[in-house]
Amino acid sequence: HLAGKPLLGHVIDCARALSPVEIVVVYGHGGPRVREAFAAQADLRWVEQTEQLGTGHAVQQAMPALEASDQVLVLYGDVPLTRAQTLSHLIEATSHQGFGLLTVSLSDPTGYGRIVRNQGGRVQRIVEQKDANPEELTINEVNTGIMCVPRDRLVGWLDGLSNRNAQGEYYLTDVLGKAVGDGFDIQVCQPSSPIEAEGVNHRAQL
Repeated sequence: HLAGKPLLGHVIDCARALSPVEIVVVYGHGGPRVREAFAAQADLRWVEQTEQLGTGHAVQQAMPALEASDQVLVLYGDVPLTRAQTLSHLIEATSHQGFGLLTVSLSDPTGYGRIVRNQGGRVQRIVEQKDANPEELTINEVNTGIMCVPRDRLVGWLDGLSNRNAQGEYYLTDVLGKAVGDGFDIQVCQPSSPIEAEGVNHRAQL
């Protein structure tokens, strides 16, 4: 809990402020407790990720429940301080057939996926900390994981993901590389404060 409600409650309230067609919650570890905490909220759709095989796999589980949507905005249940205004800006900057990504620049980017750009400044891919080389580890622009993508293209990109990486997981971040390969120009936005993208992994962060 944070400020009187579950972390996920903050994220759901932020999503509702955007007037979405659907809000789909993917749940796994401790799932029954999560659903019980939101039992009275009838507008939520629930999808169970029975095996936790990575962020890409999690979003893939949600796709059948998002057939009515043109765009998919991916949010994270442990990132409670993102503002609706920031997400509205990201959506507005992303055309219906575009790819929008929220990034932040940190003085200490340790642990985050780095944003790799080409010489012209265009985003090319995201490399996770465990897979980054020494040069890539010096990059301080990092991925928040929050992205706005066209649903129909996302389905194909997710189907093409591989788990050949240091963690043996299907990374949602690899979708971006596939989008670039298909000719997409990644539209990048940043929040007014990096704290909007802070995730909670332990009590000190909480």
